[in-house]
Amino acid sequence: MVSQRFPWPVRKEPPIEPNMADLNVIPVSSAEDPRIEDYVSVRERDLTGRKGKFIVEGKVTLDVFIRRSRFDVDSVFLERSRIDILGDLLKSLPPTVPIYVAHQTVMDQIVGFPIHRGILACGRKDSAPPLDLWIEQLNTASTLVLCVGLSNHDNTGAVFRNAAALGADGVILDDESCDPLYRKSIRVSAGTALWLPFHHGTKANAAMDALSAAGFDIWTLTPGKASQSLYTAPRPEKLCVVLGPEGPGLSDELIAKGQPIFIPMAKTVDSLNVATSLAITLSHRLSG
Repeated sequence: MVSQRFPWPVRKEPPIEPNMADLNVIPVSSAEDPRIEDYVSVRERDLTGRKGKFIVEGKVTLDVFIRRSRFDVDSVFLERSRIDILGDLLKSLPPTVPIYVAHQTVMDQIVGFPIHRGILACGRKDSAPPLDLWIEQLNTASTLVLCVGLSNHDNTGAVFRNAAALGADGVILDDESCDPLYRKSIRVSAGTALWLPFHHGTKANAAMDALSAAGFDIWTLTPGKASQSLYTAPRPEKLCVVLGPEGPGLSDELIAKGQPIFIPMAKTVDSLNVATSLAITLSHRLSG
């Protein structure tokens, strides 16, 4: 017999708000639902790619993804309570884009960890032309950034955010640098990796040759003594700033292919974080 004094609470799905009725909202109640395959085990699978797809996480980056990104939105996956909060933004999506919603426990099971933000989206990468053509298409570009061996996703995201904020027209990442569309890189970049032009996958030497052929002066950032101070170097009309990986920095060969530039600093440490170095360099360029 069921107690009438203490009835078992029955959880009912709250109805979709009337002003959300025109959205393509699809409830998900099981981690086995094949429609959300793109979101399964995000942490484990994100590093290896998703058949040309990528994952965006969080409200700030979702806003950029929908309103400003050059990439198409394949789908959105939300914890159910987020749909009302994001209503106005979601209305900007084409009506064909599915918006999957699930309760927190189900979403956590699907994603593979507690996804406290409760906001994910999936996009599809585009195909970049050869680097020389990519540079040519940026025909008004005066400032580019080349990342060599940049394997840390936090640094990659910070490089994009600084580049976008301080006037760079695009970012080139060599074949040893990580994917700027990794979930954490996008988040750290505050979504700038979704709209700032970038090219990924060329050998560093080939990239520097292509930049020189396109008329760019090349600054190779290094703390080495055989370089010129950032504050005394002539400021070229077309400039590419080359950044090396944390720790080893640029190789002597690559440093010699451009104008070595150092940032004056106290002698108590030997170098700056790569994204910080870029920010100082670009800020100085803007100030002139």
